[in-house]
Amino acid sequence: METIDSIPTSKIQRATRLLTTGVKIGGNYLKYYGEKITNPDLARDNLNTNNAEDIYDGLKNLKGSALKVAQMLSMEKNFLPQQYVEKFSLSQFSVPPLSAPLVIKTFKRYFGKSPLDLFDTFNPNAINAASIGQVHKATLGGRDLAVKIQYPGVAESISSDLAMVKPIAMRMFNIPAKDSEKYFKEVETKLNEETNYILEIAQSAEIANACSHIPNLRFPEYYPEYSSERVITMDWMTGKHLSEFCKTNPDQNISNKIGQALWDFYMFQVHQLRKVHADPHPGNFLVDDHDNLIAIDFGCVKEIPETFYNPYFELAEPENLNNPAIFREKLFELEILSGKDTREETIYFSNLFKEVLTLLTQPFQSESFDFSDETFFGKLAALGEKYANDKELKKMNVNRGSKHFIYINRTFFGLFSLLHDLKAVVDTKQFVV
Repeated sequence: METIDSIPTSKIQRATRLLTTGVKIGGNYLKYYGEKITNPDLARDNLNTNNAEDIYDGLKNLKGSALKVAQMLSMEKNFLPQQYVEKFSLSQFSVPPLSAPLVIKTFKRYFGKSPLDLFDTFNPNAINAASIGQVHKATLGGRDLAVKIQYPGVAESISSDLAMVKPIAMRMFNIPAKDSEKYFKEVETKLNEETNYILEIAQSAEIANACSHIPNLRFPEYYPEYSSERVITMDWMTGKHLSEFCKTNPDQNISNKIGQALWDFYMFQVHQLRKVHADPHPGNFLVDDHDNLIAIDFGCVKEIPETFYNPYFELAEPENLNNPAIFREKLFELEILSGKDTREETIYFSNLFKEVLTLLTQPFQSESFDFSDETFFGKLAALGEKYANDKELKKMNVNRGSKHFIYINRTFFGLFSLLHDLKAVVDTKQFVV
C-alpha cells in the first residue's frame, strides 16, 4: 500500500500544492474548449473526469480540510457529475496513510509518549485512512482497541486551506461569489470542531447514551484516559463498512432492518436531541455479523436551532407547502427570500424551492418509503442537473438560504443515499422515542 512519509504543513507548502492543482484544472479547461468544437458529446465528460482526478490527486496527500471538502462533495450523488462522486468518495476511508515511522513520531508529538508505552500491542500500519485522521489497531488488557490519530498540521491549516480551496470550489461547482462567506465560515467552524477529539469523545458519549434504546444499533465505548485532543482510543468494532456490506447483496429483510435502525437513529437525533451526526457516509458505519448497525465517528455533529428547525420541518407538511401565505412566510424565515428581492426573484426562488421541497419531502409523506425507487433518485438527479445548468440562476449570482442548510441538507442527502445503497424499505412516519 502507498504510504506518506511527510505532509506539507506550512502555508507555502500547501499553497504550492494547491496552485499546481489549479494550473492542471486550467489546462483541462483549455482542452475542453478545444474539444467542445470537435467532439461536443464527450467534451464535458472528459473535463469532469480529468478535473476529478487532478483535484483528488492534489488533495489526497495534503489531507485535512481540503480533502474533507472533497469528501463532503462526494455525498452529493444527485447533484454532482458521477466522475467527481466516484473519485471523491475515496476520501471517505481509503486514502494513502502515514508511514509507520511518521505514525510513531506523530503519536509521540500528540501524547508525549510512544504507543507501546500505553498499549500492550500497537500496529503502526493504518487499518483505515480518511481526510482528517487514520485508524490503527491496538490491544490493552485483552481488549481490542481502535486508535485514531489525527494527521499533523490539519487543525492548524483549516483557515488557510479553505481560503486556498475556495476559488477552486466556487469555479468547479458554480458557487456564486456574492454572500458566500457565511457558508464557508460555517464549514470552517465545523472543521475546527472535527479536529478537536476531546469534543468528539464528549459528543460520542452523549449521543450514544441518548440513542442506546434504538434497536439494532451499536456504538463503541471511548477511553478518555488513552485519548487527547488529537488522538482517540475506542473499542475495536468488527464489521463491514456499509458500502462493502451493500455489495454483498443482502437479503431484503436484513436491508430493511439495518435501514430502519439508520432512519430511527437520525430521526431521534433530529427531532428529540436537536443535534445530529452530520457526516452520514459509508465510512462512518459498520454492519456486524448479527446485522446490527454500528456508528463509529461523531466528529461532525450539527446543532439545530429552533429558529431553523421549525420552518424547515413545517415545510415538510403538504398543507404548509401548498399554502402560499405560509410557504412564503417560511421562505423568509429560512433566508431563501429577502425584503430586497425583486418581484422576478421572489417568483423564481419561490418556484425553485417549492419544486425542490416537493420532491425531497416525499419520504415523509407516507407510512413507509422504498429507497430503492430509482424513479425518485432519478428525479433528484434531473433536478440537480436542471438547476446546475440554469442560466437564470447563474445570472442572479446570489446564494440563498440559512447557513444551517449546509449540514442539514448534507445530513438528509447522505441519509437518503445510504438507504438507497441498502435498497431499504423503512417506516418513515414513526421513529423510536
